[in-house]
Amino acid sequence: MTVAGTFGRPLQRAPMSNSTIPALSLADDIVRPFATRLAGVSGRLVRLGPLVHTILSRHDYPESVSVALGEALVLIALLGSALKFDGQLILQTKTDGPLGLLVADYAAPGKLRGYASADKVAVAAIAAQSTTPAATQIQLLGKGYLAMTIDPGGDMDRYQGIVALDKVSLVDAAHTYFRQSEQLPTLIRLAVARHFADGAWHWRAGGMMIQQVAVGGGFESVVSITDEERDAALEGDNDEDWTRIKTLAATVEDHELIDPLLSPERLLYRLFHEEGVTVRPPQALVAECRCSRDRLLGLLRGFDTLALADLRDADGTLSATCEFCSTVYRYGAEDGVG
Repeated sequence: MTVAGTFGRPLQRAPMSNSTIPALSLADDIVRPFATRLAGVSGRLVRLGPLVHTILSRHDYPESVSVALGEALVLIALLGSALKFDGQLILQTKTDGPLGLLVADYAAPGKLRGYASADKVAVAAIAAQSTTPAATQIQLLGKGYLAMTIDPGGDMDRYQGIVALDKVSLVDAAHTYFRQSEQLPTLIRLAVARHFADGAWHWRAGGMMIQQVAVGGGFESVVSITDEERDAALEGDNDEDWTRIKTLAATVEDHELIDPLLSPERLLYRLFHEEGVTVRPPQALVAECRCSRDRLLGLLRGFDTLALADLRDADGTLSATCEFCSTVYRYGAEDGVG
């Protein structure tokens, strides 16, 4: 694919010949950080396979809701993997649309979980009328807000950025977040789809984010930026460089972001070979919930007797279901709440 360049020459993707690229192992459930020397851009590429299938398959969500949650998981992986500290990053939407609540949670190092709350009847009605996935998601979200909360843990203060949701998709809201809160030129691409393999359909997801490297302040306060990336940002005309690299990044196709036969390294080479792209070691991602029997029991013991009476099953026991992983915990008299 060729697009118009900013230096009077075409911007070419790398040839797809195997002769120019060494054999690389394919990988799922990773974040692959990268940088480009010529434009001084920092980026990350996320590829999710078993992880996103595990999380989405735990719930009986309509397809459009699963896609939205999958996008949220990719987005939180792109952002959370760049934190300098072993903290937590939470993405949450709260809206008046059929998809009223969307939560994606990243806990260092690389633990993801998420869930959604939606009106299935209203979701089905919108999906039947919408012409594109993007239009469907905009209607599902409705009006409300998206919040990004960084929790460093310990005695450190939380940081939260909030942007309005009003007839925009999740990725559009993320762009607004960076434009308003961090003032960093940012391009984000997200893709979620089901892939047929081994006689069954499996959810897959992927995404890429590139940013003009901050020289000081802004997102640099919480994101790791190498000395090499900082030096590159000081060279040349950043606006022209950014336009060029953004144009190249925008050519990536959704299927390339999730293709199990296309390694992240090969994809980055296709896109940015002329920019002097370099990759850093991948970061592993896992689907892991932090719920436990004792933690939920502690919550139940905080209810008064009358409230607990309304929650009891027919046999007198209490059941509690984790919204993230759908694990059901049962408690009886021996637990002090039966």
